[in-house]
Formats: sequence, structure tokens, C-alpha cells
Amino acid sequence: MLDDVPRDPFADDPNDPAAMLGELDGVDPLTTAEREEALTDLADVEVFRALLEPQGIQGLVLECPECGEQHYFDWDLLRGNLRQMIDEGRPQVHEPAYQPDPSAYVSWEYARGYVDGVIDTEESR
Repeated sequence: MLDDVPRDPFADDPNDPAAMLGELDGVDPLTTAEREEALTDLADVEVFRALLEPQGIQGLVLECPECGEQHYFDWDLLRGNLRQMIDEGRPQVHEPAYQPDPSAYVSWEYARGYVDGVIDTEESR
């Protein structure tokens, strides 16, 4: 419920340091191809989670194209980002994982390979 959210300390402040972020409201909607790609990614994340979470994997590690660093995303954050991207055309603002255990995260490529391996094993039975 929105009433449970703390009041913005800069609400109604003309010197709000986040005022320029309001300019992001005019983000163009996703193209049909971008939306389809995001929907495919969302479906992939659901499959990755279903197969990898029981193995102790908490999410994916992705290299940030802007800073070149590794960013760790748990399953819920990945799903939320993709869902918001599909619904609103941009991902949600989020805090990075605090002291993530790198061994509990895998790359997208690893997750895709794992799923492909499971599918191949099931098909050969």
C-alpha cells in the first residue's frame, strides 16, 4: 500500500536533487521487437529460476555496458526489471546487491547452457 511508503524528504522542494529525473518520464515505449525480446527474456528468467534456484543459484551476474563492472541480480529483481521494462519502457531503479556471494550467481550464458543441457537430457530419455 502506498500509505506505507515513507514520504519523500524532498517533496515540494524546488531544489530537489532528483528533479532532473522527472525528465525521464518521456521515455519512448518499446518497439515491438524490443518488447518481444523483453518477453522472451522474462520467460527465460522464469525457466532459469525454476531449474537453478533449487541448485542454490540466487540469480544472474551481468556485465554492465555502462561501467564494465559485474552486477548481481536476484531472481525477483530480474523479473521486476523485465516486467517494468515491458510495462513502462524502462527498468526500475534499484540498489545493487549488497556483498553478494559471487558463487551463488551465474551468467546468462551459463544459465542458457544449463537449461539446454536439461532439455537435451530429457529428450534423450
